[in-house]
Amino acid sequence: MNGKIVENKVVLVTGGTGSIGSVLVKQLIKNHSPKQVRIFDHSEIGLFEASRRYSGNTKLRFLLGDVRDKARAMTALKGVDVVFHTAALKHVSLNEYNPFESVKTNVVGTQNVLEAALENQVKIFINISSDKAANPTSTMGASKLLAERLTVGVDYFRGKAKTVFCSVRFGNVLNSSGSVVPIFIEQIKNRGPVRLTDKRMIRYFMTIDEAVRLIFKAATMAQGGEIFILKMPALKIIDLAEVLIEKFSNKKIPVKEVGKRPGEKLYEKIVTRTEAEQALELKNMYVLPPSIDYLNKTKDVVNKSYEYYKKLGGKPVPSEGVKPEKLLTKIQIRKLLKQV
Repeated sequence: MNGKIVENKVVLVTGGTGSIGSVLVKQLIKNHSPKQVRIFDHSEIGLFEASRRYSGNTKLRFLLGDVRDKARAMTALKGVDVVFHTAALKHVSLNEYNPFESVKTNVVGTQNVLEAALENQVKIFINISSDKAANPTSTMGASKLLAERLTVGVDYFRGKAKTVFCSVRFGNVLNSSGSVVPIFIEQIKNRGPVRLTDKRMIRYFMTIDEAVRLIFKAATMAQGGEIFILKMPALKIIDLAEVLIEKFSNKKIPVKEVGKRPGEKLYEKIVTRTEAEQALELKNMYVLPPSIDYLNKTKDVVNKSYEYYKKLGGKPVPSEGVKPEKLLTKIQIRKLLKQV
C-alpha cells in the first residue's frame, strides 16, 4: 500500500474489533503513519480489549456505536479522511433466520455510513463485501450484494463531492471469527464427529493477511465505483477436514454429513456470467469497473475507468464468469494452513 493514502490521515474502521477490522487496525498502526485511527464498533468488550491492547497509543480512538444508528455514524466520521467499512452480519444461517436484522446492519447500516462519508467529505471509502454476493441464494449474500450496489451507486449521486467509493469482495477468511477451521479443530479435539454439511461443498479461501493486503491495494488503485476480487484458491471442505484431522489427532475421527444449512450453496462463483461482460483480470485480482450508464451522462466515466484498468494489464475474463480451475490438493492445503 502506498503509505500516503493514510499517512498523516484520520482513518476510521467500522467493525474494528472483528477479525478483519482488528488486523486492519494492527497493520495501520504497525506499518503506516496515520494521524489517528478510530475503531468504531458495537462490541463493548471488543473495544475494551482493544483499548488494553493499545494502551498508551495516543493515535487510537475507541468509539462505541452501531452503524444502524445514522446520527452516531455522522458523528464518528467527522474529520475522517479514509473509511474501511468492515462491520457486517456474516453468518449465512443466522442471517437466514433473522433476515430483518441482516438488512438493518448490512444494507441500512452501509447506507448510513455511506451518507455519513458524503456529508463529512471523506476522501476514500472501502466497503468490505463477500463472494456470497455473487449470484446470492441467501439473505446474507443478497444483503451484501445490495451493499455493493449501494457503494457503486453512491458514486453517481455524490454531486461535487470527491469521495472515492469502492468495494472489495472476499472469500472465506481462514481462522476468522466463526470460520470453519476453528470449529473443525474444536470438534476434532472433542474426538468428533467433524460435522460437514455436504462432502461435495467447495469454497474459496484466503488468509486474513491476504484479505488486508487486498483492502490496502484497492485503496491505492480505486478510481470510484469498482469491485475488487482477490484471486483465491478453492478447495473441497472434506479435504480441509481430513487435513485438520491428520494434524490435530492421531486417532480416526469420524466425519458426519449433516446436510446443507438454509441459504448455503454447494459451489461459489466469485465473478458471475453477467459481471464477466465488464470484468478485467489483473495479476493478483479481478476488477469490475463501474458499468452503470444513466442516460449516457456517465458514459465517459465508465469508459475511462475500463481503459484505466486495461492499461494496467487488465484482460477480459471468460464469458461464463470465474470459477475454480483446479482445487487445492491436501499437500497445498497443509501449506495454506501454515500461513495462518
